[in-house]
Parts: sequence; C-alpha cells; structure tokens
Amino acid sequence: MQRTCTILTILLGLSFISTKTNAQVNDTIPTTSVDPALMGIFNQTIPKKYTIAEIKVTGTQYFDPNLVTSISGLNVGDEIRIPGGDNFSKAIEKLWGQNLFADIEVYITKVEGDKIWVEIAAVERPRLSKVIFRGIKKAEATDLKEKIAITASQVVTEARKQNAIDAIQKFYIEKGFQGATINVIERPDTAYTNGVDLIFVVEKGAKVRINNIIIAGNENVSDLKLKKQFKGTKEKTRLSLYQDTTKSPYGNEERISFKDYLHNYGFLSPTKTLDYLDPYFRFKVFNSAKYSEKKYKEDKEKLLEYYNSLGYRDAVIEKDTLFYSKKGNLNVAIKVNEGNKYYFGNITWRGNTKYPDSLLSVILGIKKGDIYDLQTLNKRLGKQISADGGGDVSSLYSDNGYLFFRVDPVETSVYNDTIDHEIRITEGPQATIKRITISGNDKTKEHVVRRELRTLPGDKFSREFLIRSQREIANLGYFNQEKIGINPVPNPDDGTVDINYTLEEKSSDQLELSAGWGGGIGLTGTVGVVFNNFSIRNILKKSSWSPLPSGDGQKLSLRFQSNGRYFRSTNFSFTEPWLGGKKRNSLTVSLYSSKYANAWDPYTYRYTNQRADSSYLKAFGASISLGKQLKWPDDYFTLVYALNYTRYKLKNYPGFFSGLSNATSNIINLKLALSRSSIDQPIFPRRGTSFMISGAFTPPYSLFRSEASLKNAENKYKLVEYHKWRINTEFYVPLGTPSGEDKSKQFVLKFAAKYGFIGRYNKNLDISPFERFQVGDAGLTNNFGILGYDIIAHRGYPVYNTSDPTNNPDQQSTTTFFTIFNKYTMELRYPFATNPSSTIYGLAFFEAANGWYEFKDWNPFRLRRSVGLGARFYLPMFGLLGFDYGLGLDRLSAPGATFKDATRFTFMLGFEPE
Repeated sequence: MQRTCTILTILLGLSFISTKTNAQVNDTIPTTSVDPALMGIFNQTIPKKYTIAEIKVTGTQYFDPNLVTSISGLNVGDEIRIPGGDNFSKAIEKLWGQNLFADIEVYITKVEGDKIWVEIAAVERPRLSKVIFRGIKKAEATDLKEKIAITASQVVTEARKQNAIDAIQKFYIEKGFQGATINVIERPDTAYTNGVDLIFVVEKGAKVRINNIIIAGNENVSDLKLKKQFKGTKEKTRLSLYQDTTKSPYGNEERISFKDYLHNYGFLSPTKTLDYLDPYFRFKVFNSAKYSEKKYKEDKEKLLEYYNSLGYRDAVIEKDTLFYSKKGNLNVAIKVNEGNKYYFGNITWRGNTKYPDSLLSVILGIKKGDIYDLQTLNKRLGKQISADGGGDVSSLYSDNGYLFFRVDPVETSVYNDTIDHEIRITEGPQATIKRITISGNDKTKEHVVRRELRTLPGDKFSREFLIRSQREIANLGYFNQEKIGINPVPNPDDGTVDINYTLEEKSSDQLELSAGWGGGIGLTGTVGVVFNNFSIRNILKKSSWSPLPSGDGQKLSLRFQSNGRYFRSTNFSFTEPWLGGKKRNSLTVSLYSSKYANAWDPYTYRYTNQRADSSYLKAFGASISLGKQLKWPDDYFTLVYALNYTRYKLKNYPGFFSGLSNATSNIINLKLALSRSSIDQPIFPRRGTSFMISGAFTPPYSLFRSEASLKNAENKYKLVEYHKWRINTEFYVPLGTPSGEDKSKQFVLKFAAKYGFIGRYNKNLDISPFERFQVGDAGLTNNFGILGYDIIAHRGYPVYNTSDPTNNPDQQSTTTFFTIFNKYTMELRYPFATNPSSTIYGLAFFEAANGWYEFKDWNPFRLRRSVGLGARFYLPMFGLLGFDYGLGLDRLSAPGATFKDATRFTFMLGFEPE
C-alpha cells in the first residue's frame, strides 16, 4: 500500500514551500526541501529559530483537536529550527503511528518575525458502518461476527481487515475447508459521514476429508490402539487406498498410487502390506473425517503421549505426509520410531521432613519394575492435575497448609531398560489464611456464603477445604456452578495466603403453572411457587420486596391444585437451613390439606356435583423436622428427626381397603433419617455418592387395645400403626470426555439402588393400608398422592399390582399397594448445556424393579426390567422437565407382544421421581 505524507508547506501570500513524498509505510520520511523562489525568506545554509505562536488542527471529524496536538508532540512556545530541525517530521511519524489517519500534512500558514503559525491537516481513516458476509449461510455469518471482533464505529485499518480475514480462514479450516478464500471489499456508506461497509466474500470450496490413516514403524503397538488416540483426526474409509494417486512431493515422478508412494518413501516395509481393514474403522461410514491442521498436530502429540504411557519414552514421529487424492481428499501417512521400552527403577526421596519416605512411596504408588510413564509419575506427584483431583503427594502437603510446596522428579541413572529417580522436595512453611473476600453475590447476603466456607481466616491453608467450599457453594443452588472461582493469592513475605471467591448469581426461584386432564375428575389446574433464597426477617421491610425479600438462604414453598368441587390440594412449607445462624441445623415446617371426591355416578355413568359432597377422601397433614450435621464418622453425614401427623377422612369412599369406606384414620409417627452426601453439585452431579437410611415409627397402639376393637375395620384403623424403612443409595462416576478438552462435556455413569419395607407390630393386625409403595409408570398417581403412599417410578411399565414379571397388562388398576419393593437403576448421562439459564442432558437407562405384598415372597432378583432413552431440562424458573421412552423387556417377552406394545412414553414435571 502506498501512502502520501507532506512534511512542510509554507504559505506566504501567493507563494509556498512544499515537500511531499510517496513512500512505503515503513520508509523513512525524507528531509525538507525548499522552493528556490523562497530562498530569501528561509536561508538554506543559515538555520534560524522560530517560536510556534499557534497550532490549528483541521480535517478531523471524530477526534478532539487537542488530542491530535498532544499526540503530535508539538506545543505552543516550542522553538523550531528551519532548516535542519526534525520537529515536523517527528510529529507526522507520531500521528501516523497511531494508525488512525489516512493522510497527514503540516503547514506553516503565517510568519511574523521569529514567530510561526502551524496547521496540522489530518484526514481520518474511515469508520466501520456494518459488516456484510456473502457466500455463506446466515448461521455461519452470526458465528463469524463474534470471531472477527469488529464492531460498528471502529476505525477501519489494513491490520484490522487482515486479522478478520485470518479469523474467518481459521474458522473454516477448523471445519475442514482447507482451501477457503476470503476477499474483503470496502464500500462507502453514504448514510454516515466517513463510514464504510466491509463486505467479506467467502468461497469455502470443498471440504477436505481424510480417506485413510496409515501408521508405519509400529512393531509393538497395533494400528487400532494408535488410531484410537486420534480424537480429532478420523479416517472415513480405506476403500480407495489403491486407487488414490498423486504426484510425488519430490517432483521427480509422474502420478503414483498411494500404496506405491508409501513403499517408495519408506513409510512401509516390503513385508508390511495394506491388504487389511481395521475392524474398528470399517463401520465408521458416518464419521465426518474432516481434516483440521490444529487437531492433527494435537493428535500427533497424543500419539507420542500414548507411547510414553506404555514405557516408550524415546518414541518419535520420524516423518509424516499428507497425500491428496484425485477428489481432493487426504490420505495421512505417519512413520514412528518406537525406541526401547523402559521401566521404573529405584525411587528415593530427598528434602522431606514432614512425612517419611515410606508414606510418600505408598501415596506415589509406583514400584520398581513398573512400566515407565512420566505422565503417571507427574500425576502421582501432583505436578499434573488428575481427573479425580486428589490422592497425590502435592495434595498431601497442600491439605496440611504447605502452599509453597514444590516437588521435582530427577532422573539419576539410566541403565539398560531401567530408570532410577530421586524425588526432590521443597516443603516450605505452612501458609495461614489471612483474608477471605467474596464478590459477585449481588442478591445473596455475604453471611449465607461465608457460613458454607471451610476456609477461615487464621486456619492453615488446605486444598481439600477449598474443594469442599466450592462444593458447598454449588449445592446452595444460588450461583452458576460452572463459574465458581477460587483464587488463592500467596504472600511469601509473611507466609500467609488470601483467598478470593468469585461468584455469579443465577435465578433459583421456581414458578409452576400447569393444567392436566385425568385422575377421574377431568381438568385440573396447578399454581405453585418456590422461593429458594427467601428472607423471612425482611418480610416487613417494604424496601426488601423485589419482588420478595431474599438473600438469607431460606426456602418457602406454596402450591395449590384444584378443578372446582372434585379436587383441591394446598401445600405449604418453610425451611431454615441454619437455625440460630451458627451451626448447620435445619428446621422445616410443612402443612397440607387435600380433598378427592369420587364424583362418578355408576347409575348415570357421568360425574355429578351431588356425589362430590357425598363420596370423598380428605387428608390433612402437618410435620416439623430438625436436621443436624454430624461430625462423626465425617461431616458429610446428616441426621434428621421429624414428627409427622396425618388425618384421613373417608365418606362413602368405596374399594379402598378391607371394606374401609367410612372412617377417620390418624397417623402419628416419628421419623429418623441418617444420610450422607458427597455429590459435587445438585442439578447435574458428576462425582460423589449419596446414601440415606430412614425409619418411621408409630406408637404400637394394638398392644393397649382389645382384640374386639381390632376386628372392626373402622376402629382398627382409627389409630394407624406401622414401622416403615427406606434405603436409597446413589453413585456418580465421571467418564472420559469425547473431545479430551472440554471437561464440562463429560459422560457420567449413575448407579442407584432403592429398598422399602413397611411392617406391623401385631401379627394379628393387617399391615397399614396407608404409607405403602406404588410401583410403575413415571412416578405419577391417579389420586394425586393424597393416600400417603410412596411413588416408585419404573419407566417402561404402567403401575402394576402383581409380583409376577410375566404378568404385564397395558393397564392395571389397584387400590392396594405393595408393602416391600426393590429397584436398581443404571444411567449413562451426557450434558448438552450446563449454564445458568438451563441445564440440559440426555441419558440412556437400564432399570429393574418389583414389589411384593408379603416379606416371605420377597425375591430381590425376580424383577421387571426395562431399557430406554430420556432427556432432562432444568430451567431455573420452572424446575425439572423430563421425558423418557422406555421399553419393558418383560412386556416384550409376552406371547404376541410387539415392540410398540412393550414401549411407554413418560413425562415428569417439577421433580425427579424415585
């Protein structure tokens, strides 16, 4: 590109001195020359000093003239020597170096004695009006606008245009379009002063795909294992291996086949043939196999890392080639030199005073004779972060305050195939926590976050407590789990550390507005709200209502369902997670009231308002519970005591249990629940376990009542008695990531087992008709859950009432439920989105469950089995939405059953069923 710079123009009357030059951008600005007609005014041989009397800036449209003058370095009162001075040339260089001007001229407009008047005439570069893409799809254009990082009103420079072109080209190269070309057109926009549009014309060309990947020189490791290390470089097919031809890269042969090329240039020995197809790749016909130079380089590094993990620390890639086919696709050939296989020898420790060699060797877990693997060594030492995030030597020290700990493995001897190491440790002093800062909690009060932290000022630094604090903050549910930042700032001078927590608030309240049809009563509407970060102490402060007082971490839930006269249900609950504010002791109070009318008239075969008041079931319940965090066996344990009262009133309610149609039943029980949870986050757990065992006990009324009263159906259930047990366990195990890069996109395997049993104190008394277990379907019930039974979902099956897995009709109606059940679940989950606005993940499941009426019939291995696929959508405002498509395997095995007969689509809203 050419530029024009006028160094000096002196206007005196009708005469002038001018100096102009046309030069490359990096050329040196030449010295000033003077018109011979004006030699009398400026003596070329005798320099004279002049003082700047005034500086005027012209031509600018967006820039402040004072700013331009400041950048130029010229000031009123400066002395200028003419000729011989370089003040004007330096001023032009400074202004030009800002890359903001298309042309710059400096004039002397007036001379009086030894004073001169200076004018800086600047032509600004155009500013961007809008960016236009041609030749690509609208979605691609949207993505590119973010990547090129050019916004309206920015100054358009050649460098900025080139950076945009490079970004576009990189975008398409990563998508496999290796030959993409980009041209930019600068078009004036008449709607804006000095505005231009940048039009990027993109020609993507054909997508370059990889036909074949050939690996040579691997004598000890199979092609299959090596190709599995290529995460971003995949081959599509090997069918054109012998047909692909190209010109020799050395330019001395005509077109040759890929096979001949590999042999001629040393990629294959005469003994290694290509007359095979790898079984692993034979079926990869749906693989895009696109080529990305960046991913290819990364995959070559992964190949060597894999060799290193097998003990081949000297393995190298001797050469590789990209071989284009006639259709423009690629064949890739890589020749490796494996080198020798090495093993660990003697490992000694030096510099450790806190822990003995024996303990460190146990934690290291590497013995003499193990296959040499530098990556494993670094992970066990803690120099490289491992997936499980702990259990290494560095963690041992950092969990005990040694923040300044450093460890270095040094090879001391290499003999034959064995390598000895000395592990050199610098323990340093124990660091003490000095300050804790919290930022980003715009809504949540700071004390709510601080009481969850395990890192306290004055305590010794602990990496374990940092991780635990992160988990506790995530489990609050008030913050974006993916953006909880923890930044320890060491202060080596005084041996302390400051810890900065950065948070990002997210919406945690939920609103439920829904309508449904069914349950024998028709259309039912639901309105519910859950405030998960409520503040009851600010409820009387009008200034705190936005829309409700919040920030103290309390939970308030209200829910109402109704369809008029046939059904209504009201629920209220309140939870204070830190009763008293000093310890993690929770208090929960809840109330509910429901009515379910049997409005079906068997004589008229329709619902009637008259029966709504003559046949119904009413339920009222209240509970209060107190939870306490335990210190032993560890502080992941929680013990909850709950006192519950429920009253059921039946009026002409037929077919319930043992002729119980007109009665009032009361249930008072004490429930104890011991639980332990170490899952890392509540919405999409990736690791950890959850365990709960509970028992609910009513008073043994039958021990104090006559046998006659126990024979009357209405009297014997006036005071209901039972003992009820539940056991739930869940395990979450993270699996490898498909890309190997984005840890948020990680497969997670979930295992769960559940068990329930309800028993009696008196063998002469039937087991309670209440508090039993409904098994089947999606965890929903036709009676809206007011009968007090536990709802156990079993995807792929309707609600069933028999223990025989071979008996599976499409619909089973029952008013009595099981007294014992087993359920086992295995799910493979994958997250599609984990951000504050939504968490979305898909799953594949295997499930097995069944129920029994008598303990003597219980067989935990005689189960109904199902498999299927599902998806979960967690929206902060509405809670959980779920869809599952299950196949009941035992339904499919029924005589004459079709695949359609054995499948079932289920939907869930607001909660994950048991």
